[in-house]
Amino acid sequence: MLGSIDGPQDVKRLTIEELPRLAGEIRDVLVDSCARFGGHLGPNLGVVELTIALHRVFDSPNDPIVWDTGHQSYVHKLLTGRVAGFEALKQEGGLSGYPSQAESEHDFVENSHASTALSYADGLAKAFKLRGDSRTAVAVIGDGALTGGMAWEALNNIAAVKDLPVVIVVNDNGRSYSPTIGGLASHLSSLRVNRHYEDMLDFVKGKIGNVPVLYDALHGFKKGVKDVIAPQVMFEDLGLKYVGPIDGHDEQAMEAALRQARDFRGPVIVHALTQKGRGYTPAENHDEDQFHSPGAFDRATGAEKPKGRIWTNVFSEELVRLGKEREDLVAITAAMLHPTGLAPFAEEFPDRIFDVGIAEQHALTSAAGLALGGMHPVVAVYATFLNRAFDQLLMDVALHRLPVTVVLDRAGVTGDDGASHNGMWDLSILQVVPGLKVAVPRDGERVIELLREAVAVSDGPTALRFPKGPVIEAIDAVGKLGEMDLLRTAEGEPDVLLVGVGPMAQTCLDAAVLLDAQGISATVVDPRWVKPLDEALVPAAGAHKLVAVVEDNGRVGAVGDAVARLLRDADVDVPVRTFGIPQRFLDHAKRAAILGQIGLTGQDLARQITEAVAKRTSHVEPARR
Repeated sequence: MLGSIDGPQDVKRLTIEELPRLAGEIRDVLVDSCARFGGHLGPNLGVVELTIALHRVFDSPNDPIVWDTGHQSYVHKLLTGRVAGFEALKQEGGLSGYPSQAESEHDFVENSHASTALSYADGLAKAFKLRGDSRTAVAVIGDGALTGGMAWEALNNIAAVKDLPVVIVVNDNGRSYSPTIGGLASHLSSLRVNRHYEDMLDFVKGKIGNVPVLYDALHGFKKGVKDVIAPQVMFEDLGLKYVGPIDGHDEQAMEAALRQARDFRGPVIVHALTQKGRGYTPAENHDEDQFHSPGAFDRATGAEKPKGRIWTNVFSEELVRLGKEREDLVAITAAMLHPTGLAPFAEEFPDRIFDVGIAEQHALTSAAGLALGGMHPVVAVYATFLNRAFDQLLMDVALHRLPVTVVLDRAGVTGDDGASHNGMWDLSILQVVPGLKVAVPRDGERVIELLREAVAVSDGPTALRFPKGPVIEAIDAVGKLGEMDLLRTAEGEPDVLLVGVGPMAQTCLDAAVLLDAQGISATVVDPRWVKPLDEALVPAAGAHKLVAVVEDNGRVGAVGDAVARLLRDADVDVPVRTFGIPQRFLDHAKRAAILGQIGLTGQDLARQITEAVAKRTSHVEPARR
């Protein structure tokens, strides 16, 4: 049946009796696809019936459906003509793991950073209203996205416009409420979104404006009776109409609630209770996160295939060791306890771990408070999510010279999750923060070494970044250059100084071997700390004909630019070439594939540097007799 679905109109044509079969086929496809390559399985198993109901009630793309976060959109993709190719989800050339405008007109925004959908919906609905369009903006928010402050800012603004055509579906998979049961409760839910009832209340309020107590009593009675048989309706305290809670796996109940909300023509919350991992026993029984985002796994057992030792493991283990040595060490995560490796620290020190939800801004300012109180916080986030807390890092942490260590996981090219998850911005934005020190380890041993150095800093903030994937085996230094590690010494007269930032040190070593074969001698250094830069770089650069900085970050404003500025300020007239990530949004693919595409491999570097050296040599005029 799923194979015959080319779009929402096909979903609308199905009979009620056919819908359970469709839901079952969708779950089979989800499990099969995610078992091969991994993906956000648990959240999508939980929104199957909800998504079917959305596409039977609303007219996508005329009524835009915005997902928050976008990793809940797999079922939406399957129902909007993307069954073919779904088996290559998140693979190079295949479908994105998030909404993608390039894939379908049904994907309005490409949102994968959480808590944004309500603001999108607010703007869309206001545009529809101004243009006189009879369209509804639909926002599906859940899987933790309501813990972000931006969502509540949007709710406050949406509630201020009583005729704004916005339907907000809260996908509540936290199992914190029980569904509303019984005819009276259903009737009262209908009453809440009955326009005639609202008109009656407005009429009464207008006629007896001098007796506000009577109006308040009428409105309060309706609200009070509802509260007796349903959970506390906090959304109505914000001025939003509320329907629910609804069993999110009862497709017909969801349709009825969504139709009520759509027809009200004002902002309405539809509260759907769903079960993460629904329909796949290993996910339902997975205590940690109901298969939120597993890697490839065995479909029959749910056993995840071994990933090997990754960078996060090294950080995780060392933080626990440090925690045992220092009672002032605390850790903060923004809803990423397991992905950022803080779970072992939480088990060992349950009173010294703080999961703030999807609230990176709060995480940094709370860390500032902890530091002011005599603690040393370690804030672990994905590198891409630091963007959301830049102001707090700058004005709340750095301005006060507070000892806060920010650990940036998934830095540089991450690959599979697409443009929004590549951690390619941090080395650029961190350059402008006064007093901040930034370390980039090249291998697992340097993670341990530099993390210890970072938390030992007591007069200002520090940051440590490392990439996604298998950790690089130890790359031993052959000497020191100031506080930098000298990894390779040029033989004979030195031609090129290769500055390898973090994991790019190995890439530089690979390139140096190939350059040797071309008669170009190369020195390779690992700065270890890239902010501030070691002054020993100045004389080292002066002894070479060319400096090449290689970094796993956007080329603009990062380490390469900092090196060039350092040399200019010291009046060292040696050309500097920066090799990094092009300043554009990258398509999803494996990390290694993307590094190859953008020229960050040893072979590509050697070729480009050889060309640069040849060009420079050709510009040197022959000596006159």
